[in-house]
Amino acid sequence: MTTETRPPEAAETAARGVHSPGRAAIAQRHLRLDRWWLPQVMTAAGLLLFIGYSTWRAFFGLHTSYAAPYVSPFYSPCLAANCPTMKGGADWALFGSWWQLSPALIVLIFPLGFRLTCYYYRKAYYRSFWSSPPACAVAEPHAKYTGETRLPLILQNVHRYFFYFAIPVAGILTWDAILGFRDAQGRWGHMGLGTLVLLVNIVLIWGYTASCHSCRHIVGGRLRHFSKHPVRYRMWTWVSKLNARHMQLAWASLFSVGLTDLYVYLLASGAFSDPRFF
Repeated sequence: MTTETRPPEAAETAARGVHSPGRAAIAQRHLRLDRWWLPQVMTAAGLLLFIGYSTWRAFFGLHTSYAAPYVSPFYSPCLAANCPTMKGGADWALFGSWWQLSPALIVLIFPLGFRLTCYYYRKAYYRSFWSSPPACAVAEPHAKYTGETRLPLILQNVHRYFFYFAIPVAGILTWDAILGFRDAQGRWGHMGLGTLVLLVNIVLIWGYTASCHSCRHIVGGRLRHFSKHPVRYRMWTWVSKLNARHMQLAWASLFSVGLTDLYVYLLASGAFSDPRFF
């Protein structure tokens, strides 16, 4: 068996991908006749819409982040002394009165880091904003590709650690949804439309978190013999089924978080009253 060793010039030429001498000389950038750019445009529009809305709410939504008994997911848990009083909620005030910025900036760093480094979201915004690549069978405009081996993209490898932070955040939002079974005076046994909004939101958040590729790897990715770990194998099959819907859960949970915050904002601003079922 022989091993071929290419000189640096040949390696550089071979790294040119579709423009390498060994590929077919096609003048067109691509031969696709469909609207291949439409998913990228829609993805970019959806992400920009959420980024714009969440930025506005994070900086200017403090006084409309709580409408008893509901709390916006952008501001939970409360980690600053300038948060509105939330009876029974996660009001920890770890940051004292010296923190003058919006407390949402402390909270959002964890779910934002989790989603920003998510495998699906990487694909989404790499294609939509960087054209890397624009679409299948469409050559990207970049001269070279270094992958995620250099700064800043090498920081994407912290995704597994943000997953550990996403678990307690989802747990706290679960408690917020449970607190939705109260009235404005804090009495239990009540339910309103906002309760359903918070419940749907937390179900989608748990679905997105559990369908994460890191979660799938933690559950059973490093096992060599599934037969010796039947419980973990069963969990791995469940997570794998969710993982197949990771894209749908990513979008559904993203917009559910925004819609939940919007519902709390409308209640807190007095746009309407929360319909109570019992």
